[in-house]
Amino acid sequence: MMAFGLIALIAGAASALMFASIVSGALISLVLVCLAPLPLMLVAIAWGPLCGALGGLAATLVIGVALSTPLALGYGLAIALPAWWLGHLAMLGRPLADGSVDPDPASLQVEWYPLGRVLLWIAALAALLTAGSLFSLGSDASTISDAMRRGFARVLTLMGETNVTENDPRVGLMVAVTPVLVAASQMATLTLNLWLAAKVAAVSGRLHRPWPDLSRTNLPPMTLVALCVALAFSFFGGMTGILAIVVTTVLMVAYALVGLAVLHTITHGLASRAFWLAAAYVIIFMFSVSLVLLTILGLADAVFGFRERFLRNRQPPPLPTS
Repeated sequence: MMAFGLIALIAGAASALMFASIVSGALISLVLVCLAPLPLMLVAIAWGPLCGALGGLAATLVIGVALSTPLALGYGLAIALPAWWLGHLAMLGRPLADGSVDPDPASLQVEWYPLGRVLLWIAALAALLTAGSLFSLGSDASTISDAMRRGFARVLTLMGETNVTENDPRVGLMVAVTPVLVAASQMATLTLNLWLAAKVAAVSGRLHRPWPDLSRTNLPPMTLVALCVALAFSFFGGMTGILAIVVTTVLMVAYALVGLAVLHTITHGLASRAFWLAAAYVIIFMFSVSLVLLTILGLADAVFGFRERFLRNRQPPPLPTS
């Protein structure tokens, strides 16, 4: 029990230090803040959700004492809570009996929580975190927009030699794209942290489940309906339109990740598979517009089932029965 508590405290201390590095103002602190959920996710996966919860609680208390109560509250809601919940979902499973009346526990198989639903939870958390950051600027669309305009005008003024007003076109563009960029970055950060935590746990032998087949990730069918509804509401004005844009963004990023899964599936068996996948990832990192193509690929797979058809065509013909 002492070792269990010590592991939780170490993970909480590491996460708290990574989060508190933002007060230094160094550029590397942005990376550390993005990776702050990683220690908590790792212990939640490797030692159980209770360990992750204790680590998150300890980190929240440390930040509250060392920095401030508002920062501690923000850390607990934006980092500790999502890290604990996603680590819990990653290891969530239920036993499946083989149909016998009194099955042997050794013969029980485990049905793990579907990856598509985990991805949907990541999208939901990313949308909530983005909405929370926007509401921290104000309670209505005009107040939020004015706060962002003042902030971006000040930043552009500090970066240049001339005074930039709030009516500058560059400020208007930054205000328009900020909800999209924040939502997409939240989605990418949570996904990357969960993947890294699971990979570290697997390498260290603490992942108490088989490594999932990421190329078979499928979002629930109703996700496509939710995306269409959010896309329709994104043309509205006010907070309704802003929140709809946030939801549309996180769901489109989710389908872009499904598009990556499709890409991994259809390149399976190619002699030059490593080259094509490496080239695809380089293009994605260099040209963000390629994410649109991945999103289209993910949406097309959801509608037409490309992967299922591809896998059926790769199956060998049945053996003759006589």
